[in-house]
Amino acid sequence: MSAARIPPIQCLLTFEALARLRSVTQTSEELCVTPSAVSHRVKQLEQIIGTKLFGRADFSLTTEGSEYLAHVREGLANLQKFPISAAAPGKRKLRLAVTPTFSRSILIPRLRQFTDAYPEIDLTLQVSIPLLDVVAEDADLMIRFGAGRYADMEYVCLLKDEVTPLASPTYVRERGPFVAPEDLEGEALLRSPLEPWRTWFAANNLDWPEPIEGSQFNDIGLMCDAAAAGMGVALVRLKLGAPWLERGTLVRLYERAVPSPHAHYLCWRTGMMDRWECSAFAEWLKKAVG
Repeated sequence: MSAARIPPIQCLLTFEALARLRSVTQTSEELCVTPSAVSHRVKQLEQIIGTKLFGRADFSLTTEGSEYLAHVREGLANLQKFPISAAAPGKRKLRLAVTPTFSRSILIPRLRQFTDAYPEIDLTLQVSIPLLDVVAEDADLMIRFGAGRYADMEYVCLLKDEVTPLASPTYVRERGPFVAPEDLEGEALLRSPLEPWRTWFAANNLDWPEPIEGSQFNDIGLMCDAAAAGMGVALVRLKLGAPWLERGTLVRLYERAVPSPHAHYLCWRTGMMDRWECSAFAEWLKKAVG
C-alpha cells in the first residue's frame, strides 16, 4: 500500500464532520480549527484521492463523495475500537432544542429514563419556539410545534393532542356554571399565538372572531399559570396541561376536547441521524411519548 495515497487523518475527520454538519462554521467549531482550515483540508483530500467530494454550495455530496464517506466512516469507526483499554471514551455531546412547556410537561418527567440508559451521552437543553422565531441555532435535534411540512428539515411526528378550555376551580365557582360553549361569551379569554381560539370556536359552531383583547402569552406554561391564578380561561392541550390538571390548579370547563391543528415534531438536518447519539435519542423519545 502506498503511503502517498493515504490521506492525513485530519482531512478524513474534517470531511466526515462537514458531510454530517453541512456547515463550515459548525465543522470548524467541532474540530477547534478555523473555517479556512476546514476548506483547505477538504481541498487537500480531494487532490489526494483525485475526485470531487461536494457538489454544491450547500455541501451536498457527489456520488463519489457519498461512496467515499461510507468508507471513511467505517475506517474511523474501526480506529475507535482499538485499543479498548487505552483510555476511557469521552462522553458524546447532544444538543437538544425544546419548546418550554413540552419540556416541562412531557420531556423532563421522562428524561431520567434516557440518562440512566445512556450515561455516555451528555445532554444540553435549549429553549426554542420556532413558531415565534425563537430558535436555538446550534442544536443537533429540535422539537418543533406546528403544522409540519418543514422544508429545511427532516422530521417525524412525536405527539398530537386535543385542546379544551381550562380555568381555576375558583374561577369556575365564581363565573360558572359552564354548560354550553356559548357560556364563554364575555369571559376573560387568555390568548396565545401558539393556540388560537378559532380551533375551539369552529369545532363548536361558534361564529366568533379570534379575541384581540386580553392577556397574551408566548408560552403555554405561562398561560396555564395565569389561568391557575384566576386571570381567565385558557385553551390548552390536554397532554401539556396534565401537570396543572393533576395538581387540581386547573379544571376542565367542558368534557369535549377537539383536535389541535398542530403537533410536536422532532426535526433534524440531513445526515444528523448518522450520529448514533442522535438516533438513540430519537428512538427513545418516540417510544417515551408514543
